[in-house]
Amino acid sequence: MATTYTLISSVTVGSGGAANIEFTSIPATYTDLVMKISSRGTTTNALNGYYYDVIFNYESSNRSGRFLQKNDIYAQSAIYTLWGASSPSDFTASTFSNGELYISNYASSNYKSSQLDSANENNATNNKKIVMSSGLWSNTAAITSITLVQGGGNFAQYSTAYLYGISNA
Repeated sequence: MATTYTLISSVTVGSGGAANIEFTSIPATYTDLVMKISSRGTTTNALNGYYYDVIFNYESSNRSGRFLQKNDIYAQSAIYTLWGASSPSDFTASTFSNGELYISNYASSNYKSSQLDSANENNATNNKKIVMSSGLWSNTAAITSITLVQGGGNFAQYSTAYLYGISNA
């Protein structure tokens, strides 16, 4: 089975930063969606600058998930919504996190499952994070918008996200 990736849209955060990265009017013409994310926050790790949340169709309810996080000090697993690691402002200068969000059957009338794998980097000896997160959006509507919300402050300038549609042929 051949798989084709088509770029739907991309966002690059401009000067001054942005609280959200948003994709709207997502067409229902693909099988799955994948988003590639490179992000940095404008606040410190202590102020939740290390994570971003994912919201579908502007709906913060009907979401459930689980994450597994590992850093230099501890490993943690918890029930939470879908979220990924962002590099906070007190990490190594000009260093951005990386992440991949995968959403299966986003246009179907079933509940939507997704996974987000992400990691940030810091040349210091602590607080580097690797996060694997899975989520379920308990809604039968097609996903037509995706919003990434920076946990503390804003996404820093040059944070990027690329949204691709995947067609299985």
